[in-house]
Amino acid sequence: MNVFVTGGTGFIGSHLADSLIENSSVKNVKCLVRSSDKWLEGKDFERVKGDLHSIKTLEKALKDVDIIYHLAGVVKAPSQKEFDYANVDATENLLGIAEKLGIRKLVITSSLAAAGPSNGSPITENVPMKPVSRYGESKKRMEEMIHNVAGDNMSITIIRPPAVYGPREDQIYTLFKMMKYGIAPIVGDGYHPELSIVYVKDVIQGILKAGEQTETGVHTYFISGDEIANWNRIRDIVTNVLGRKNIAVKIRPGWVKKIAGAVETTASFFGTYPVINREKANEMILEWTCSHEKAKNELHYRPEYSLEEGISRTLRWYKKHGWL
Repeated sequence: MNVFVTGGTGFIGSHLADSLIENSSVKNVKCLVRSSDKWLEGKDFERVKGDLHSIKTLEKALKDVDIIYHLAGVVKAPSQKEFDYANVDATENLLGIAEKLGIRKLVITSSLAAAGPSNGSPITENVPMKPVSRYGESKKRMEEMIHNVAGDNMSITIIRPPAVYGPREDQIYTLFKMMKYGIAPIVGDGYHPELSIVYVKDVIQGILKAGEQTETGVHTYFISGDEIANWNRIRDIVTNVLGRKNIAVKIRPGWVKKIAGAVETTASFFGTYPVINREKANEMILEWTCSHEKAKNELHYRPEYSLEEGISRTLRWYKKHGWL
């Protein structure tokens, strides 16, 4: 079996590439690389130089491929147009080439952000999508496009993970680093808003099981951990693993927006767009929980890592590699 991975140099994609490279049933792993091999450096894969708008490159690389795992995407951008170009148009390019070449199986990563926040109970795949950010809107448009253009003989599985953490992740990591130095910024009272969160190895399990699905059509699944988390629970685990106390600094939702606005304005003077921005602030103050019962029933997905074990493994990796 030959597979093609987009986003393979990124956080989740590199873990997927590792699993595929180690899989004896996979003959060849091709990864689309724009510049640096990053986490894939020195590993046994075929490098495809280009991006998702390099049509001729993609057509050549996909000729002998059996499964496409599409994880590439943009998570921060200053405009809806840029989000759509990277997340919608690029995915449509890939779908069009796959259908032209007769590739039947694709696994495409979306996000809980496409569905929108929850309100008191974990949302399911049947809930209408109501994103609250440009990123979420672009993923919603991507999913709608997939339903509209997917070929009749294709089997496409859309995976919607919530917040993903684990070795190599560099955004939630910032929170862990602050806790190490004695400060635990917490939005709300620490118990609310609640959030679904998932360890990267469990996401990879879900993606690989999605790759085994053969039924034609477009199928959508949330892939999350078993425990609905809150920031107090996360703080307690980090404190125990690091063996260092920290002070909880509780931030009111209104202040989250003000801080993010100030960060975004300051960054604009330097021509950059920060991770902490007004859009991200709108998401941070809301509840984000989802149910993975459908994935359990249809993909036989079972989270293997508890929140405590996943965070412990992540922190140990950070310490081993000099991040903490």
